[in-house]
Amino acid sequence: MRLLSGLRPRLILAFAAMTIIGAAAAAGASYVSARNAILEAVQDAAMNQLKDRVGAYDRPLSTPPTQDQLNDFAGTLRLNAVAVHGTLRSVNGPDLTRFSTELRRTVAGDLRIQFQRLDRDTGPELQVGLPVLTRQPDGSMRASGIEVYSLTSLVQQQQAIEELAKSAWRMAALALPLAAALALLAARQVLRPVRALNTAAAQLGEGRLDVRLPAKGSDELAELVTTFNSTATELERTVGELRAMEADARRFVADVSHELRTPLAAMNAVTDVLDEDAETLPPDTAVAARLVSGETRRLTRLVQDLVEISRFDAGRAELVLDEWDLATAIRDSLDARGWRDGEDLVTDLPDGVLARVDRRRLDLIVANLVGNAFRHGATPVEVRLRTGDEDVTLEVEDHGPGIDPEVLPHVFDRFTKADTARARSEGSGLGLAIALENARLHGGDITAADTGYGALFVLRLPHRTEGRTR
Repeated sequence: MRLLSGLRPRLILAFAAMTIIGAAAAAGASYVSARNAILEAVQDAAMNQLKDRVGAYDRPLSTPPTQDQLNDFAGTLRLNAVAVHGTLRSVNGPDLTRFSTELRRTVAGDLRIQFQRLDRDTGPELQVGLPVLTRQPDGSMRASGIEVYSLTSLVQQQQAIEELAKSAWRMAALALPLAAALALLAARQVLRPVRALNTAAAQLGEGRLDVRLPAKGSDELAELVTTFNSTATELERTVGELRAMEADARRFVADVSHELRTPLAAMNAVTDVLDEDAETLPPDTAVAARLVSGETRRLTRLVQDLVEISRFDAGRAELVLDEWDLATAIRDSLDARGWRDGEDLVTDLPDGVLARVDRRRLDLIVANLVGNAFRHGATPVEVRLRTGDEDVTLEVEDHGPGIDPEVLPHVFDRFTKADTARARSEGSGLGLAIALENARLHGGDITAADTGYGALFVLRLPHRTEGRTR
């Protein structure tokens, strides 16, 4: 079945089958026509010859005839024939038993000449039977009771027919290479524009939106090429517009984020003062100050995340690599945020696992994964470091409600809010997207899974990472 899976072999097979069937049908029709012509020629000649010689006999025949009259009648015919009247037959000619009962019955009941072809052990033969008629006083013709039967061998004709059949089959066999050549030529002509379309479609899929094909002719394939060109043109226009809109949106986000950093720095300085003096403020004012302080910090994180994302989008994210003991680097990230081993956090970080990483970006990954587990899962949060032959893995697992199967494929999408999958929601919705971008910048990846009793995020990093820019 694999040999017939492509369009080319199927086209070749179809064209070859059509050509062979046509050649076989033509050869068969020619054979049948020639066979019938040969047999009809022999049949007509034998019947006409018998009628002419019976009609040319001019000696009187009594009714019933005598034995001598029958012998003389059959002898003058000069054919392989026998004359019969009832139980009386001429002494010369073939034996009556060689003639079929059906032929003799038909001749006896009809005034016309009859024939029949039979296959004998000695070969095929033609049997002809003719009733001898006599003219009545009123001018009508009536059977005299005398019948003449002749035998004609068809062996030579059968040999000629067999040679004709062999010739017909030889011609059909000779048509096979011709059919294969025609099939290859036809398949090539049909598949050439199909291959061109396939190549152009592949180039279009690779991002070459300016690819076009010349439309030749006015058949269905030319219409398909025209449709492809129109589709490619519209796709190029649409993608160009989308890219321009995306670039504008990214530029807008980057510009706004950078512009917000200066006023946010001043706001953070003010909120730090408010936090320090909150105890001395009236209760309502203290609550408002803490609310402003918290929202300012949240806005600051959002702007920082947007700035980080804009760097990835602009291709300006760089790795500053150095070899680190990952256990030490991860502990430092956890300690910097006040996350220490205990009932809420369980770590398994064996020393001596070395890898070349960007310490700042690894810190962002750890902070986002562990912070996500604390915010949206439930304690204890487990952090486990493992090493393999080619990479190292960091597993962060919580014991919360897990991740909804509908949300799981989108957890790393930008601005995906955890509250669509979990009970509580905080943050910008960019943390996991930033963590994934940083992992990929290292040549690694992050995967998410629902364990049935919580969420599991697995960071994979290669042991060796070449410095590069995204």
